Amino acid sequence: MVNQLFYGDNLEVLRKYIKDESIDLCYIDPPFNSKRNYNQIYNNLGKEDQAQAQAFIDTWTWDDQANQGLEEIFSNYQGHFTQQSIDLIAGLTKVLGKGSLLAYLVSMTLRIVEIHRVLKPTGSFYLHCDPTSSHYLKLVLDAVFCSQGGDFLNEIIWKRTTAHNDPQRFGRIQDRILFYSKTQSKIFNYIDSIHSPEQLSRYKYSDSQGLYRAENLTAPHFSETRTVEWRGVHPGNNRQWRFSLEKLEELYENGRILLQKDGRPRKDGLKQYLHETKSPVLQDIWTDILFAPTTKERLGYPTQKPEDLLERIIKTSSNENDIILDAYCGCGTTVAVSQKLERQWIGIDITYQSISLILKRLEDAFGQGVLEQIQLNGIPKDMKSAIALANKKDDRTRKEFEKWAVLTYSNNRAVINPKKGADKGIDGIAYFRSEQDEPEKIILQVKSGNIKSGDIRDLQGTLTLEKAAMGIFISLKEPTKEMIKTAKSAGIYQNKYMSQSYDIISIVTIQEIIEDQKRLSIPLGYEVLKSAEKQKEINATQLKFDIDL
Repeated sequence: MVNQLFYGDNLEVLRKYIKDESIDLCYIDPPFNSKRNYNQIYNNLGKEDQAQAQAFIDTWTWDDQANQGLEEIFSNYQGHFTQQSIDLIAGLTKVLGKGSLLAYLVSMTLRIVEIHRVLKPTGSFYLHCDPTSSHYLKLVLDAVFCSQGGDFLNEIIWKRTTAHNDPQRFGRIQDRILFYSKTQSKIFNYIDSIHSPEQLSRYKYSDSQGLYRAENLTAPHFSETRTVEWRGVHPGNNRQWRFSLEKLEELYENGRILLQKDGRPRKDGLKQYLHETKSPVLQDIWTDILFAPTTKERLGYPTQKPEDLLERIIKTSSNENDIILDAYCGCGTTVAVSQKLERQWIGIDITYQSISLILKRLEDAFGQGVLEQIQLNGIPKDMKSAIALANKKDDRTRKEFEKWAVLTYSNNRAVINPKKGADKGIDGIAYFRSEQDEPEKIILQVKSGNIKSGDIRDLQGTLTLEKAAMGIFISLKEPTKEMIKTAKSAGIYQNKYMSQSYDIISIVTIQEIIEDQKRLSIPLGYEVLKSAEKQKEINATQLKFDIDL
């Protein structure tokens, strides 16, 4: 199987493109805002506490999409919903009312049902969440998995950081990972945990064989054969040597016993090496994987998870060449770790910004050749699919056309303007080095509707306001002659780091980006996406594109 990366709504992708019982392991880390005050949930019957939950509402709101999802559950769409799932959502509708929290749970139920469908009988599912939502999600998971012969296996507590200051409550430093299997016949590879810092601190000494600690050679008991003097040392009254005299001699000859200054053995001198000590069996509280803000693994993605965390999950619940699914793949930690561990993988995300970041992360980590192993689905490959993306009606994806255009044209080197409201004419920004070795800005603006020469003048005003050196106007429609004339009148830019001059304002069409593969050629001295650590080189040359929007 070719590894697959889908750009689109994961519910649509799961239903249309992922076959029944084809996935060995699924991990998801869906978006959720833990700042919501759940003391208010019983009073949110159609009215939201916007001051406390604005970010949550921006993602989850009760709208036509939520109504449609609720109807699909109640009507048992395609026969995928268990009676327990239908009854659960019906009960939660009465308790919570049709607000943002119920919209979230409806959305998750639709997707969890599909994930259960695509898992193999030996498959496992890990859902990453936080304590504010885990109790609701566990009810949903029980209704889907346990009612169909599956098992709830663990609620894993992951200590994600060492401290979090909150003057109103105890610091919240842990997430929850809900672990379920589709049947009793799951894949489960026992993995030892690593030694904790406290355990490691006991190994204070070292020699050519490694770290060791000094253990007692005696034990409380009397024995006629072991409560005797050995090499000038007696174990003590009512004590005996832990080993036979023959074994003690063997340890002595092999240099495994520490000596006193006079050359006699120390009673507490047994060398116990770290590498000979079995690691403790892994439990359901994980405190050994922290993700410090300064770690070089961080890419600047707000909800990024550490690779060690995903490596543990993937190694535990899959084997080499198994298929791993992440339906909310974000910055691509799951797919990057799957690639490293020689698993096959499928990733899905609804934002092109994530798709762009994943491609760059994989290329940085494994070399350009890794991209040949990826089948990209849902990315515009012709004008028809680009127009379809530009005309999406859903507010949650209304900026996706702009993101795709900016990141594609800039070869993933621009940063997207995150504002959902008035963007001040800025859809993206790229940086290059000025002659004074300071970062200079390039403003990127995308238009999918009707355009006119006034748009170019507006962009010129934005350059002045933002103190930017250049601007790129990306248009779905062909520019008029007057627009081209206005852009040319803005002049040219060049500095000592550039081999040629560039128009201060350039006009680029979507048709040129798709059909002519036109890309930003200005040498950018300041990358906006942090490179992932290079891990493996794979020789190859091209991407594969498939499936129209």
